[in-house]
Amino acid sequence: MAAGYLDILRARHAARLLTGTLVGRLPNGTAPIAIVLFTRAEGGSYALAGALAAVYGLGTAVGQPLLGRAVDLYGQPRVQLPAAALSAIGMALLALVGFGSLPLAYGAVALAGVATPPLEGGLRALWPSVLGSEDRVHRAYAMDAVAQEVMFTVGPLLVTLLVSLWSPAAALLVINAIGVLGALSVVLSEPSRTWRSAPREAHWLGALRSPGLLALLGSFFFVGLALGSITVAGVAYADDRGQESVYGWLMAALGLGALIGGAVYGARQWSGPPERRLRVIVALLALGYLPLTLTPGVVAMTVLAGVAGVFLAPAIACSFIVVDRHAPRGTVTEAFSWLVTTFGVGAAAGTAVAGPAVELGGTAWSFAVAGAGGVAALLVLLATGRVLAAPGRSAVAVRGSENDRNGAVEPGFTSGHQA
Repeated sequence: MAAGYLDILRARHAARLLTGTLVGRLPNGTAPIAIVLFTRAEGGSYALAGALAAVYGLGTAVGQPLLGRAVDLYGQPRVQLPAAALSAIGMALLALVGFGSLPLAYGAVALAGVATPPLEGGLRALWPSVLGSEDRVHRAYAMDAVAQEVMFTVGPLLVTLLVSLWSPAAALLVINAIGVLGALSVVLSEPSRTWRSAPREAHWLGALRSPGLLALLGSFFFVGLALGSITVAGVAYADDRGQESVYGWLMAALGLGALIGGAVYGARQWSGPPERRLRVIVALLALGYLPLTLTPGVVAMTVLAGVAGVFLAPAIACSFIVVDRHAPRGTVTEAFSWLVTTFGVGAAAGTAVAGPAVELGGTAWSFAVAGAGGVAALLVLLATGRVLAAPGRSAVAVRGSENDRNGAVEPGFTSGHQA
């Protein structure tokens, strides 16, 4: 298992690109908790903190696909680095000015969200030119999904450490400065500087003109909804038990399950169409969420949370392959950015729905939202099976003939159906 990932990391530029992307995404991964801690330290209410975090999330949802399209049109360095700098300036403005002017505070957070650089989609656009073979690229997708789990675990811990050592304002400044350095590391690398998207057909819908991509986005909205609802349901479960630490155990178990699932998934080669494999993984994901509605004792619930997390990273990694197969030529970064946006909007919807579910029916109902989200995600994939079975591209490309993920695979591999 480890040998496969080491093989990826030993490839020239691979470790630098993965590390730089993760560091560059720290501001995005830690923004909600950093905003809440800063707002509370400045005397603001939880309502204000939530509203600011929501504005940041909405800004990110709007900005990611727009910036992703800009990357496809103009290249990575001309978009990623200025965007990272603007996003950092927005957060710095919030940290330095505070809440003397609420419109300014909202504007600063909105700027930080909209300008968040699409480093996640950019990295996936670079993997084929760095790794070459399709099998290695697919393994890199799994490693990418696992690395995200690590970032979303370590990032909040880093924020709380900076807050304890200095202040919430300092945490905002330091995290965003680190993020700019991460983006700088990526865009100065040779693969990022030389990457060019394939020629694209001019169309105002961009990546969204692909029916297969739309089907995938519809499914992953509900996957995001399931995951978002669990964050609220976990808090409700901990309150029921009268132990705040229980929430941490549940989230840690969920993350550990995802780490294990992603590592195992990426350690082997898979045959057959990824669309069919994704349906199986999402079915198992939904099946893992459903037992959470039983809300048993803490030990059993922690185990169930770990099991529920096992298929999340494999589902995300497999979705990357499906995006690659269905994104219209020349829209790859935008397509991956739409996946990020849709997943994030779904997670926000999940948190919004799970709260009233707790009020209406208790903790079990809030976990039922997660189960329903998983089932809905599967139903979308089943209902759109014919669309997903027909990737928009099926040409074979020789490695190095085009520095673009839409076709850069090893000779002998195809981007469409396998014989």
